[in-house]
Amino acid sequence: MNKLNLGRYFKKYSFLYLIAIISMALSTLLDMFAPIIVQHIVDDVLIAKKIDLLKFFIAGILGIGIGRCIFQYAKEYICDWCGSKIACDVRINLFQKIQSLSANFFDGINSGELMSRVKDDVDSIWNIAAFMGILMAEVILRVIYTMFFMFRINWQLSLISIVGMIISAIIAIKMEKQLDNLYGEVAQKNSELNNTAAENLAGVRTVKAFTREGFEINKFHKHNQKYYELNIDLSRVFVKYNPIIQIITRLLTVITLLIGGFLVIKGNPLNNFEKITIGELMAFIQYVGNIVWPMEMLGWLTNGFSSAKASVKRLNKIYEQTPDIKENNELQVKQLDDEIKDAIFTSDDINGDISFENVTYRTNDKDILKDVSFSIKAGQTLGIMGATGSGKTTIINLLKRMYDVTEGSIKIDGIDIREFPIPVLRKSIACVMQDIFLFSDTIDGNIKLGARDMMSSAEVRTALEKSHSWEFVEKMENKEQTVIGERGVGLSGGQKQRITIARALSRKTPVLVLDDSTSALDSETEQEIQKVLSELKGMTKIIIAHRISAVRKADKIIVLKNGAIAESGTHETLLKAKGLYKETYDSQY
Repeated sequence: MNKLNLGRYFKKYSFLYLIAIISMALSTLLDMFAPIIVQHIVDDVLIAKKIDLLKFFIAGILGIGIGRCIFQYAKEYICDWCGSKIACDVRINLFQKIQSLSANFFDGINSGELMSRVKDDVDSIWNIAAFMGILMAEVILRVIYTMFFMFRINWQLSLISIVGMIISAIIAIKMEKQLDNLYGEVAQKNSELNNTAAENLAGVRTVKAFTREGFEINKFHKHNQKYYELNIDLSRVFVKYNPIIQIITRLLTVITLLIGGFLVIKGNPLNNFEKITIGELMAFIQYVGNIVWPMEMLGWLTNGFSSAKASVKRLNKIYEQTPDIKENNELQVKQLDDEIKDAIFTSDDINGDISFENVTYRTNDKDILKDVSFSIKAGQTLGIMGATGSGKTTIINLLKRMYDVTEGSIKIDGIDIREFPIPVLRKSIACVMQDIFLFSDTIDGNIKLGARDMMSSAEVRTALEKSHSWEFVEKMENKEQTVIGERGVGLSGGQKQRITIARALSRKTPVLVLDDSTSALDSETEQEIQKVLSELKGMTKIIIAHRISAVRKADKIIVLKNGAIAESGTHETLLKAKGLYKETYDSQY
């Protein structure tokens, strides 16, 4: 899906909307009979003195009120329910679309903008689906009904209302064009405002540590001021045109009353107008009031539809995005023997042999990795070292297909990873990344992440013990059921690292990746965890580190420099080579 098709959502609830439209049509039609009753009360009861008819007219007014109450309630409830369901469907589908996009999409957009799309823009669609859409239909239907009944009374007077409606429509169209551009700017600034606030709150401890409160307040103030100014510009457009429509509606009533009153008092001296009675004039004035309401609503409806139109445009920008990382569509038709089929469709049969063959990864015309080749057997350990920015984490992102290689290939068990279903590939690799992320959940929930129904409490406890997390978890009041704050707030850096290690160990995957995962641990705890890792049999391990102690026991170590492999070998052979690895060793020991 590369476009937001609102028609598909409305079609799903078309039967309920039909009931709502019928209810609205009946309610509006009942409104049209009220002026007729007033006409007869004036002409037949007040003037003709037929008092016995009054009870029937009063009963008619009461019946109209009860009928309108029932039909209006049905319309409002159905539209609110359908609108909420449509907004819910749009929001979940939008979120699924965002989740389906590749990592490079998120590299170029901030979270505040995405939050605005998911919340504010979908709310604009809810406005249309819940009440503005049906309100527009009511405006149109009310105009048709009213003009019909007005023409029945006096077609010449009705022309005055038509002229007023045409002028109001022209003004509304002109206003909509100006509002359309402004709503796009308001939404963009709203995204920036949200992102500024979210970023500041996420890093509030850093802000306080560097006493940047004043700077952050000033930055937020600038975004807020611009947002305020754009909203004022919106108000200026609305205030500029809406009073004109209001004046037209008031003049319409006054002109109709003057000409109609003249016809009642003077008769028809010019022979250009049909003579009307006082009752007909009263009814006609009420119909003018009915026609005034749609004209007054034009400005407000134009405002709402302009907002929704701008929101749909912004949502379509997300729907137009396509994930760079795609499933291999040939999986279902490619001729593979049964053994390979089993390997690519399940993670249980993956052994963990990994090979990079002449891998190059390029982004923004810059080579991040250049002609990288290495291989490790299942159950072996690979250590990766290198300076910051040398491409260490990129190797892991390519292995998990967060990005695809530009040249070369990556294979697991001799099969190109692009042949694996993405969920199978990623579930086969447990990662402890240097960017630690813990959800606002229990420790148990964070460890079971993505595997709540498959992991027992005993397995969670074992993982906590292996990662030396149980040492501090057991001291908490609710132990592993303790709720930790957003991103693990309240835990130390080392505690957060140990919990993420526990999360990875609990998966029991064929491949385990630790990306600088012990940097916040003390030497003693690090040695204990290294001992646990060395005891894990049958699991391929990739350890990215800056410390020699983390990789010295690896079966193979590669040293990266500027995206290429500068050195490769075991700890002993690399020390003898007296290159980059030896320099790092000497600096640390």
